[in-house]
Amino acid sequence: MSRINSSETGNLLPEACGCCVACHISAVCVWSQVLADAVSRLVVDKFSELTDNFTSPHARRKVLAGVVMTTGTDVKEAQVICVSTGTKCINGEYMSDRGLALNDCHAEIIARRSLIRYLYTQLEHFLSSNKEEQQKSIFTRCDKRGYRLRDNVLFHLYISTSPCGDARIFSPHEAGMEDQGDRHPNRKARGQLRTKIESGEGTIPVRTSNTIQTWDGVLQGERLLTMSCSDKIARWNVVGIQGSLMSYFTEPIYFSSIILGSLYHADHLSRAMYQRIADIEDLPQQFSLNRPLLSGISNAEARQPGKAPNFSVNWAVGDLALEVINATTGKDDMGRASRLCKHALYSRWVRLHSKLSSTLRIKVSKPSSYHDAKQAAVEYHNAKQTLIKVFHKSGLGAWVKKPIEQDQFSLNS
Repeated sequence: MSRINSSETGNLLPEACGCCVACHISAVCVWSQVLADAVSRLVVDKFSELTDNFTSPHARRKVLAGVVMTTGTDVKEAQVICVSTGTKCINGEYMSDRGLALNDCHAEIIARRSLIRYLYTQLEHFLSSNKEEQQKSIFTRCDKRGYRLRDNVLFHLYISTSPCGDARIFSPHEAGMEDQGDRHPNRKARGQLRTKIESGEGTIPVRTSNTIQTWDGVLQGERLLTMSCSDKIARWNVVGIQGSLMSYFTEPIYFSSIILGSLYHADHLSRAMYQRIADIEDLPQQFSLNRPLLSGISNAEARQPGKAPNFSVNWAVGDLALEVINATTGKDDMGRASRLCKHALYSRWVRLHSKLSSTLRIKVSKPSSYHDAKQAAVEYHNAKQTLIKVFHKSGLGAWVKKPIEQDQFSLNS
């Protein structure tokens, strides 16, 4: 378990004088920088540990991401929950209609899938007959139905560079520019939804009208389009990081901070993460627009030289070793499905659903397919549709969905 030694951090929140706004702001700024630097160091140190001090062939990467958990604002007992690398997406010919292939192997997307897997494990601990396991869980019962995180449990997302898409396309490539502000904040390109390029890097703007991706079309050579990381993180800031299936069990869960190891630009990142959708309203109860703390680190990470590798790695608390996935196929090099694939996570969900049918936040009989289970999470689905409408209404483009056949599998198929 990676933790921060208390002697490294000292007193996190410097004492403000109590009568001065400037003093309070200064204290908060100092705390946020301490947090950002601590989270960054923890993730990098854990990755070093998992790759034999970066000597493993799988230490090669362009982007490193990870999630760190804290209790309140105290980083002394912070814990790395997961780490991941990757910059590429699946080639369309390798799509799976059984949920067995990972579509998107960008590091921050894999980190969030690893976090969801961790949440399933924690909920299983809470439901254990073993009292000790129950007490270790980060979950507790809600007053009404379902479960929620224990008080003061916070998650922090670290990404070694700005996420692809709106946050990155305008990022400065030289240090020292973050205080200059966005000189052209209203350019038409600002805030646009963008998609990743299949089997490559970089992003392109979406069309203004809906793009329907079909299974046949992609298999016949059309490029499989995947929304950029900036757009996906903006979505998490509305619907939560837990996903539609986990929303059967828990309230929405949001990142408390997003920390970049390099290419941090306050204006661009805040616009990409939440400012471009600030007009969102009429969200279902319990959903809201999350505005996490955004920060760079004191000593920005050096640019990773060389060509981006074609693999992605992932690890989460409890795993013995890294899992290595071929980003082109969405599976490992032996053709085996990832522990993070839709099929694997859906299997975990089905087991929990059968145990918890009487305490669910969403009352529904056992769905016949993964697609049906997702659609039955009505409030989550409505929050997502509200977000998509806001993007469209703001002239920022139409959200691109994957071919529906990808989700129409059952565990028996």
